[in-house]
Amino acid sequence: MSKVAVVYWSGTGNTEAMAAYVAQGAKNAGASVSQFTAGEFSASKLGEFDGIAFGCPSMGDEVLEETEFQPMWDEVKGRLAGKKVGLFGSWGWGGGIWMDNWKAECDSLGIALSAAPVICNAAPDAEAGTECEALGQAVA
Repeated sequence: MSKVAVVYWSGTGNTEAMAAYVAQGAKNAGASVSQFTAGEFSASKLGEFDGIAFGCPSMGDEVLEETEFQPMWDEVKGRLAGKKVGLFGSWGWGGGIWMDNWKAECDSLGIALSAAPVICNAAPDAEAGTECEALGQAVA
């Protein structure tokens, strides 16, 4: 049985709702799943998991959340070799540039994403929920 971590930051609850769908998808694929907020996760936990899904909404000028998520991401991103990795998050303005930039950073670091990133505007609807579940299955 694979072990999956779903690590997220959510200000309004939208990305947290996406995280629940991701976790359900991984569970449906037979994985053991643990959910963490960005403040609860660190590089010291990486060895415990086969797959990790990271979720962060677009903030400010279409960037990752800067006080909790970005520092955690900076700590772990160089240590994700050999892991199944997925990205997800919600946005309320703009159009997804933060996710394009995040994916490009992963590409430049050699982090092979297990599935295309999932984004949605505001709260996840049924379609976004299905996409999040598929992301969870891909990292399981």
